[in-house]
Order: sequence, then C-alpha cells, then structure tokens
Amino acid sequence: MKTKLKIGIVAMLMTAWVLPVSAQSLSDQVVIHRTEKGVPHIMADNIKAAFYAMGYLQLEDYGMRTPRTLLKSRGEWTLHNKQEASKQNLYLWIDARARRRYKQSLESYYLLNQQTKDMMEGFAAGVNRYIEQHPDEFPDWLEPDFTAADVHAGAIGKVSPITAKKFLDRLKEWEKTGNGKNPVITASVDEIEEMWRGLASIEEIPHPDTGSNVWALAPERTTSGHAILMRNPHLNWKGGYYEAHIVVPDTLDFYGDFRVGGPLGIVGGFNRHLGWSTTNNYPDVDEVYALERDPNDKTRYIIDGKSHPMLKDEIPVSYITEDNTIASRSHTIWSTPFGDVIKRTDKYIYIIRSGEEGRYSYIRNQQFLSMMMAKNLDEWKAAMSLRGRGRSNFTYADADGNIFYVWNGSVPKLPHASGNDTTALYVKRSDQIWKDLIPFDKLPQLLNPKGGYLHNENDPFHYTNLNEVFDEKDFPSNFPKARLRLRSQLSLQLIGGDDKLSLEEVVKRKHSMRAILGDRVKPDLVKAVRATNPTGEVLDAIDMIDKWDNTVARESRGGILFQQWWKRYVRLVRGTKKEIPGTPESAGYNAPAEKLFTQPWTPSDPTNTPYGLASKDLAVEAFEWAIKHTKKRYGAWDVKQGEVNRAHIGDYDFPVGGATGDMGTFRVMWFKRHTEDRKKSQAYGGDGWILAVEFGETPRAYSVLPYGNSNKEDSPYYADQLEMFTENKMKPVIYKKEEVIKNAVRTYRP
Repeated sequence: MKTKLKIGIVAMLMTAWVLPVSAQSLSDQVVIHRTEKGVPHIMADNIKAAFYAMGYLQLEDYGMRTPRTLLKSRGEWTLHNKQEASKQNLYLWIDARARRRYKQSLESYYLLNQQTKDMMEGFAAGVNRYIEQHPDEFPDWLEPDFTAADVHAGAIGKVSPITAKKFLDRLKEWEKTGNGKNPVITASVDEIEEMWRGLASIEEIPHPDTGSNVWALAPERTTSGHAILMRNPHLNWKGGYYEAHIVVPDTLDFYGDFRVGGPLGIVGGFNRHLGWSTTNNYPDVDEVYALERDPNDKTRYIIDGKSHPMLKDEIPVSYITEDNTIASRSHTIWSTPFGDVIKRTDKYIYIIRSGEEGRYSYIRNQQFLSMMMAKNLDEWKAAMSLRGRGRSNFTYADADGNIFYVWNGSVPKLPHASGNDTTALYVKRSDQIWKDLIPFDKLPQLLNPKGGYLHNENDPFHYTNLNEVFDEKDFPSNFPKARLRLRSQLSLQLIGGDDKLSLEEVVKRKHSMRAILGDRVKPDLVKAVRATNPTGEVLDAIDMIDKWDNTVARESRGGILFQQWWKRYVRLVRGTKKEIPGTPESAGYNAPAEKLFTQPWTPSDPTNTPYGLASKDLAVEAFEWAIKHTKKRYGAWDVKQGEVNRAHIGDYDFPVGGATGDMGTFRVMWFKRHTEDRKKSQAYGGDGWILAVEFGETPRAYSVLPYGNSNKEDSPYYADQLEMFTENKMKPVIYKKEEVIKNAVRTYRP
C-alpha cells in the first residue's frame, strides 16, 4: 500500500511538471537591466520569475546551446540528430544512460525544496518562451516543451566513463601479463566493456591546465580592513561562463557566473554578505569491485554466501535514421545495488561504485541556490553539507571578516585500502564494499588561518596556508598525497607574505606574468650553453635568454624560445622526440622529475624546489633545436610573446600574454595554430571569468570575461571584453540597484 501511495504521489508531481507555466505572468514579474558589456541584472518578484529570465537570457545570448543540453539530459539527442553509422550505437548508449538519469530525476524531484522547484520550473519556462518568440533561430523540429524534469536531470551525478576505462585498461594489461591483484580472467571484451570504452572515447579529455586560481585575504591582510576574494578559473573558452546578477527582494542578491546550459552549473560569486570560488580538485570518489558470478546462472552473482540477480534495465531509445524515419532500439544497462557493471567474465563481474552518483547528486541545484542565499558562514556551510557537488575546492570570504577553505569531495569511507581506480577488490561480503561518505566536517578545512590568507591552484590541500600545513598522515589512503607545483609556489610569493593589499593591488598581482620556471632552471641553461663556446645564432639566442625578464608578458622577448626549449627538453629526457598529434601542447610529455631537475620537488623545501637541470647535455641539444624550430615556426627565434600569441575571436585579434602551467605562470593560457596566420598561435582557453571582490558595507568588485557574454557574432557582447583582458584590465562591477538602473543600456521584460 505504501509503495502504491508513493508511486501515486510521484505520478501527480510528474503531471504537475508538464502543466504550462504562464510565461506572460512570469514576464510581468521580472525586469532585466543590461549594463556595460551586456551583464544582465535580473530584478524579479520571486525565484521562479528570476530564473525564468535566466532561461530566456541564455537563449538570447547563446542560442541553441541550452536546448541542446536539455535534450541530452532527457536522452533525446539521437531522436533529432543523425549520427554516423559507426557511432550510432555509441550515441544511443549515451541517450540510454541519460534516460536512466532522467528516471532518477523524476524519482527524486519531490525531495527538493519549493524554491529549487520554482527555480527549475521558471528556467524551463524561460527557455520555452524564447523559442516561441524566435522560432527562426532554431531548427524546425525544436518544440518549446521543456520542463523542470529536463533541468533537474542535467544535475544528476554520474559515473565517469574515463575512470571506468582507466581500470579496464589496467585490467587488460594484467590479462596479458598475468600480474596484478585482480582475479585471473579471460581477455575477451563483452558488450558492457565495449559500452564503457565507447562512452569514454567521446568524453572530452581535459586540457592538463584545466583548473583555477583562488585567493582569500583576511581583514588583517587588506588596507581596507575588509576580506577580499579573488577567483580565476582556467577552462576552454567554449566553457560557457555567463556573468549575471539576480535580485529577489529579501531572498537573493547574487552576482556571479552561471554556466550556460542550466540555471546554475558550478556557480561562484558573491552576495551582500559573502562569496566563494571553486577550484578543481581530484578526489578519488570511485572504487571497483570484483564479485563472483553464480556458476549455475550467469545473470546472478554471489555475495554474503547467497545468489542475487543482476539488475537488468532495458531502456528503449528512439532515434532518427538516415532516411529520416524514427526507429527505436533497446539498450540494456546491467547493475547491482552496489554499482554499475563495467565488465563481465565467465567467473566474475566488475562493478564501479561512485560517490558522485545516487543519493546526494540529485540535490546539487538546491545546494548552490542555498549557498547563494546564505547570509553568514554557518548558513553557507549548512548548504555545503548537502553534498550535492561531489568535487572542487571551495574558498570563501565574508563581510564578517571570515575566510574559509574546504577540500570538498564525495569521498567514500573505505573499509579497505584504496584501489586508486586501477585495482579491483575481490569481495565476498557486502560489508567489504563502502557504504558511506566521509562526513563533511572531516574533510580538510581551514578557518581564519594564521597569516590571513588562503590559496589554491589545483594542488592538494596540504599547503593551503604555510602556517597551518596539513599532514598527509592524518588522512585515509584515498586522499591525495602532498604536492606544490610551480604555479602554486608563485601564488604564495604573490600573496603569502605579511604586506597589506588593496583590492586594486590584488587585481594587479593576479595579472602577474612571471614564469617561475625561468627562475629555477634558466641559470643552469645559460651556463650549460655557454660552456659549449657557442657562436652565431646560438650565442645570440643564449644572450637573449640571459637578458630575458622571466615573464610571458606580451611585450617580453625570450619567453617563446624558452617555452619551445623546455618542451623539447622534457621530450628528450622522456625519450619522445616527436609531437603527439592531437595532444594539448603541455600534455603527454611528462618526464621523471629526478631526470629533469637537479633537485626535484621535496616536502622538506616545498616552496623552493624543484630547481636546476639534471641533464645538461640534453638541455643544450634541446636549445639548439628550439632555435631552428622557433625560427621555422614563427619566422624568427627572438619574437616577442605578443607577436606570436594572439587573442583572436571573430574580427578581433590582439597580442596576449600568458603560457601553459608547466611554465609556472599564474596567467594560464592555452594556444593552438592561428586560424588565419599559420606563423602565429591563438588562445582557445585558460583564464576565463575573473573576479576580485572586497566585502565592505556593500561589496566592491572588478571582473572580466575575455570572450564576452554572448557567442552570437552579431551580438554587441561578442568578445567585447577581449581587448580589456589582453591589457590586463578589469571592469568595475555594478552592484547597487540605483547604480544598475543608472548605468543600464537596455531595460526590458523577457
């Protein structure tokens, strides 16, 4: 009876979702003020109307991108988009798994609070409204029928197919060698493994510099006596950061970044009381287990001495065929109550159990909305404790003068040693499989540390503040080991002292162009090359490097040659001379630190190591090669940074500073071949939406979004901040209501 009642309640809720929300009514409850650079300030009577405007705006500025995301969330991408025959099955798998998450979203919707439901219903209504009003901007088949279910499904967590593939690759190695801790198995690939490998094959491999920088300064470290927060994410410039301000009287007054495709995404920014930033971390949230199959029935497995059936989920997926007809095919997803099956053999099934899937992930939108509405640290931490976001460091500052850091992660509380995603634990009992996450208050955290600063540049938590270093012995085996790379060390040099900084000085230091790798290895390079008694171009080039200011500023001369030399040196040390096609420029060439540096990084001297060159002969060989290569690639070996590296979007083309993270730069930039001038490179990622905010009586802030608030080439906001960014400038954030209205360049109801 209880089961029937629950199903009935869910059915009623599902019916409520598809009832139309009056767009006109919502439009009457909200006004959008566009200020300089197209920043929308949404002033609404309630949450539903506010996010109705957000849905409308995302289509106004980004067109099909949000509907595409919503279609994928409900598993209908192949219904409207033909796929190559060779990839059709793969995309049907993707839609099938999306439909499974969609079902989970239906089942969990009733657990959300009313404000979160209002947010998602309003967002869907705004998307529909824009499609209705501008049908010529979209494909004929696109219907304005999106619901809160589609929005909610996009926030449901999932198992990473890349993690599954990592384990399967290691398993394949062991199958060949007979080594490893896994049960002996056959080398055959079943359709389940094929699915996971296929899913991983189309996942975008993140650039090695994907991440962020963040600083938080306590009042004791600022000239104003107010806390300051600086956030600086590094993502592909197609990542879809969207700068906006939402105001709902007595409820919400939040300015931040809203990732295009949904109402919130991974939000960072500030309200009148507090703010926060995320930076990527890499918690180990998955474990792989091997369970014995029932020898009498291969659809069952043995645990706790009993036979149990594998769960078989047959999911039909409709798709469009090459002759424009609609067909349907069912895909089977095998699982257990402990996790999804990723491989079957005659004797075992392998399952993956993830902390990002299931009981917590459905509440992600509610968590971020609650954080946006928080008025103090306790309320903000209560929102964080919902555990909807399974990854990312969070760094916080507020008007009360607090600064706070948490290494956030849906990390399992393991009853065994970690398999590190590459080892399966053979289990016979259910109590050998992890059940709970490590509690939020047991994660690494720092509140108002000595020295008055916090920083993170995607390294683990241990050196977040040098006055209060975490000891890795205090944490379980599935927590990361300590490291402090060059970008982090430069960050500490910039803000780890005891001087007091103004908001403007924080902005200036954020735009540091130093390449700390030059400080550490250039003396040995110069010495090694001069020891060969060079002449001609080699002598002239090493003289230039000797005089180089160790920056990657756009006016600097020497950085381009130095970068080409370093990449070649690393490849020579590793024994990989040729470039790997399709590989990001700083990826795939890592070499053992002890073979690169005289002194590799060491925890005993974390801020001054590594340094020196371990392979002087290879360094000289790489330098001579770099001279020839740089001259051939760019026309000269003594080019300035900005002559080569360009910020090029549409008709805009500006010289820009920055480099990849392996240079130890705080200004991280990714470059590829220029689309119009093959002798140059153009930025395609790196520094994204940058914000620096000071928490006084009213927050005071600066921001810049290099690629602008629209990807439509005919929009006035398309790349309109690019030149400002290349000049290391940021615009003042307009926050007060009276200032918003005074500076509005357009005011309208969506």
